Amino acid sequence: MDEPSTWLDTEQQELWQDLLTVVIALPAALDRQLQRDAGMSNFEYGVLARLSMAQEDTMRLSELARACDSTLPRLSKLMDRFEAREWIVRRVDPSDGRYTLATLTDGGRRQLADSAPGHVAEVRRLVFDPLTAVQRRHLGAALSRVADTLRRGTGCGPTG
Repeated sequence: MDEPSTWLDTEQQELWQDLLTVVIALPAALDRQLQRDAGMSNFEYGVLARLSMAQEDTMRLSELARACDSTLPRLSKLMDRFEAREWIVRRVDPSDGRYTLATLTDGGRRQLADSAPGHVAEVRRLVFDPLTAVQRRHLGAALSRVADTLRRGTGCGPTG
């Protein structure tokens, strides 16, 4: 029986290098656009967006941290800034006092709505516009499989 190679083959190495470029350069490009246009980071935008998709715009901080691939201390510091800007409110979870809930406010919804057009345009320009419809479907299927493997292995992400 053949043992697996210690090295990636040429095709795998090229794909891996392209994936690394996307993983590293895409968040940086989105950060630059959001900082320039909305005065916020891609992470901050992602947290607001995730809250806006939750039932009643509310999530437990522990679930929000997991969904945003963040630590609780990092998210807590961000929640302090968001509360100061009146973008969220925090309160004890009435169903279990061990947890804290974050709820998006009208001000947070406005910030997200004001930031979304430029952000969506940049995502389209960088990710979707270079691809045909068939390439988008293939990329979606491939990324879904990789993401599922990561979610199962790490418990990260919205379904983890």
